[in-house]
Amino acid sequence: MTAERPIPRPRQLDSPLVPRLMRLMSRANVWVYRKTNGRVGGTWRVGSAFPRGVPVCLLTTMGRKSGLSRTTPLLFLRDGARVIVVGSQGGLPRHPDWFLNLVENPRVRIQIGGVERDYVARVAGAEERDALWPRLVAMYRDFATYQSWTTRVIPVVVCEEVGG
Repeated sequence: MTAERPIPRPRQLDSPLVPRLMRLMSRANVWVYRKTNGRVGGTWRVGSAFPRGVPVCLLTTMGRKSGLSRTTPLLFLRDGARVIVVGSQGGLPRHPDWFLNLVENPRVRIQIGGVERDYVARVAGAEERDALWPRLVAMYRDFATYQSWTTRVIPVVVCEEVGG
């Protein structure tokens, strides 16, 4: 699934202000999500496929360098009892830090609405990713755009509840 020649990302997305803005927006989203149990900040981009918006969860990983808890708001897909997230990072050439953290330590905590549970995360293998990817793109079409902007295969992460 690696692209030979990625489609160029829009230049304005490569501004050094974009990562800072994304961090600030993520922190604000985490704060308001926690304060409201996801009533605010629990969805992204209302559209025809998702008239209520694409669902957002809070994923908490252990920092691989710092050892501190790190929480990131992410779009997610339910697959039975599993929670599926995507390491797209807007099609940037490197994986997001939260993804590198869970590769190092796959025990994660996910909050959906007001409910928090412990999960074990793993990267979907090629066949499983191929089965999940069309559903993820149907949920949020920009995932396909992000994949077209990078030569790395954007990882799909499967989270299975501990003891669930």
